[in-house]
Amino acid sequence: MTAPAPVWRLGELAERFALELRGDAQQTVAGVATLALAGPQQLSFLSNPQYRSQMQASQAGVVVLRADDASLRDGAALIARDPYVAYARIAALFEPIAAATPGIHPSAVVDASARIDTSASIGPLCVVEAGSEIGAGAVLGPGCCVGPDCSIGAQSRLVARVTLVTRVRLGARVLVHPGAVIGSDGFGLAFERDHWIKVPQLGGVRIGDDCEIGANCTIDRGALEDTVLEEDVRLDNQIQVAHNVVIGAHTAMAGCSAVAGSARIGRYCLIGGGAGILGHLNIADRVTVTAMSLVTHSIHAAGEYSSGTPIQENRQWRRNAARFRRLDELARRVKALEKD
Repeated sequence: MTAPAPVWRLGELAERFALELRGDAQQTVAGVATLALAGPQQLSFLSNPQYRSQMQASQAGVVVLRADDASLRDGAALIARDPYVAYARIAALFEPIAAATPGIHPSAVVDASARIDTSASIGPLCVVEAGSEIGAGAVLGPGCCVGPDCSIGAQSRLVARVTLVTRVRLGARVLVHPGAVIGSDGFGLAFERDHWIKVPQLGGVRIGDDCEIGANCTIDRGALEDTVLEEDVRLDNQIQVAHNVVIGAHTAMAGCSAVAGSARIGRYCLIGGGAGILGHLNIADRVTVTAMSLVTHSIHAAGEYSSGTPIQENRQWRRNAARFRRLDELARRVKALEKD
């Protein structure tokens, strides 16, 4: 049976999240939606000035916005320094997450040497191998595989079909989405004459508290030392993190980005979708790399960095590409002229 949707009074929301209320404290909210689609019983938000034009036509019962935008709103409003952050916290109240039942499902296979907290939940068709530990309140959804010598911290959740291969350490409150593979072999190879020799990957993976790993991400274990994600790192879907990479706390990476082996990314960095970072590079704290950029050298100062060219009409792009091949020749000619 589906639980009834929660209903909150505006006064309760204002007090809970330290927001200024303009309107009736007894007015209720039963859900959230965009400005364009929200109804009288729903809450919306205005964060991006691009959407100010939607305010007048919006049917939202209450809108979270900045004080500077309050004059745009005739009805109830919650005033926040950062409306998007406030919205995120409020919206979480309306997300139905079924409580997991503690215990081990009959179809799960758990090695006798594994240590499972009595408050943990091990779902159907899960496997927990030798020497691994599952912490208090942790949840393993259907089909998860926890390999040997792994540990999952308190209140962490593996949603479904997550694989921890070996020597993986998850901190507390880590959320891992379906299909992620953590602790697989790094791409370590040595070439001898005419063939490759596989380099053993003897390290592990350490993931700090409050991290989130998106669907179908792959995080390789280290060759000797561990691959490390510090606390509160957020990875979108389908991201590759190679062996011995270190990602600093509070960094976020968008979908399909990739980091090659032994690169070090600082704290509070933002890596755009499809971006690539070559191996053995160092990225300073508070660096933003825009989407589809390729980082080929270390970045030592905070700031926003980009590479590549914006999309163009094909004929124009072809002409520019042809000119690009002549840049070196043109630069040499200019240099020669400057010497005259």
